[in-house]
Amino acid sequence: MTTQQRIPVWVKALDPLSQFGLVHALRQRPEIALISDAELTALTAQSDQRTAPPVVALIAVDALDAGAVQVLRAATQRGCRRTVLIGSTIDDDALMTAVELGVSGVLRRTEATAERIVHLLQTAAAGDGSLPADLLGRLLGQVSRMQRHVLAPRGLSHTGLSDRETQVLRLVADGKDTQEIARELSYSERTVKNVLHDVTSRLQLKNRSHAVAYALREGLI
Repeated sequence: MTTQQRIPVWVKALDPLSQFGLVHALRQRPEIALISDAELTALTAQSDQRTAPPVVALIAVDALDAGAVQVLRAATQRGCRRTVLIGSTIDDDALMTAVELGVSGVLRRTEATAERIVHLLQTAAAGDGSLPADLLGRLLGQVSRMQRHVLAPRGLSHTGLSDRETQVLRLVADGKDTQEIARELSYSERTVKNVLHDVTSRLQLKNRSHAVAYALREGLI
C-alpha cells in the first residue's frame, strides 16, 4: 500500500493511557497514517479538500457524556470528515447522540482489537457506516419509537416531510399539475401551492421539479 493510499487518522482519547494504546496499535499499520494536531490543522487548511483523502477521527471515550460530545463536535469543526467512536458504555441515548453527531462507525472497547479498528477506519474512509448487529437493532428500534411517538402525532415522518408533503411530491413526480393534485387529494389549489412552497423553501430548492428530483435522490418518496 502506497503512502498516498494510507488513511489519515487523527486519534483522540479522553485519557492518556487509551491515547497511548491506540497510537501504539496503529503506528505500525501500513494502512494508516497517524496525523498530529498540527498536521490536522495543515491538512484542513488546504484550499481544495476534494482531492485530499478524508481525515478519519478515531475517538475513544468511556461514556458519551458532555465531554465526549464536545470532542466529537471539535473533530468535525477541525475538518475530520469521518468519525469512528470506541466506547465502554453505549446505551440507547448515547447511540442516538452519536448518530446525530455524524459518527459513522461504533465499536465497543472490549471488542477493539487492532484488526477491528483498522477495518472500521477503512469502512469509514470509504464513506460507509458500521455498527455491531445488536446496536444496529437498537438504533432501528429507537427510530421506530421516535416515528410512532414523536413524529407521527405531529404528521411528520423520519424523512422530515409530512404525509401531505409526501403525497403532493409523489403526484408531482407522476406528472400531475396543481389542479389535478388538488382534485385527487381533495385540497384547494392554494393548499397544494402552499405545500410545494413550504417544501422548496425549507429544503432550499429552486422549484417543484428540483423538489421532486431532490426527494427521489434522497429516497424521500
